[in-house]
Amino acid sequence: MQLVVGRVGRPHGLRGEVTVQVRTDDPDLRFAAGAVLATDPAARGPLTVVSTRWHSGRLLVTFAGSGDRSRAEDLAGTLLLVDSADVGRPENPDEFNDHELIGLDVLTTAGDLVGTVRDVLHHGQDLLVVQPVAGSAREALVPFVTAIVPEVDIAAGRLVIDPPPGLLGPDAG
Repeated sequence: MQLVVGRVGRPHGLRGEVTVQVRTDDPDLRFAAGAVLATDPAARGPLTVVSTRWHSGRLLVTFAGSGDRSRAEDLAGTLLLVDSADVGRPENPDEFNDHELIGLDVLTTAGDLVGTVRDVLHHGQDLLVVQPVAGSAREALVPFVTAIVPEVDIAAGRLVIDPPPGLLGPDAG
């Protein structure tokens, strides 16, 4: 599975540097000199990082072969990707990578199947987007906190939720 770690923005200066909108928790590792990143669209890559630096809160990256502004302009909008197999597990056993959660079955503490994790959103608080089982109403946004998600079992392919009343819809109890 390919994971997005950044998106190329506009060029910075005349020597091929580009701004990168970072979409990873570890930009120093993902954008280290020598790192090779797949791209979407694939025809624009792979790209090899030559150098990086932070400037006014933005990550500036120079890629091999993009030594001028026109080549940098051609990269604008390109998604930068890594393979999920290269990401590794977080050190803290209570932390998870998004791709590990997506696809897990969601069960209540009573053992009822609610649905499947479709996505993970990061908007101030992490939210699991749960696609309900067939015949159910709408997808649910479940706060990814221990009080509501007491168990995550990646190996078993499931997570358990203890939803407060109303979280799963008006008929949820």
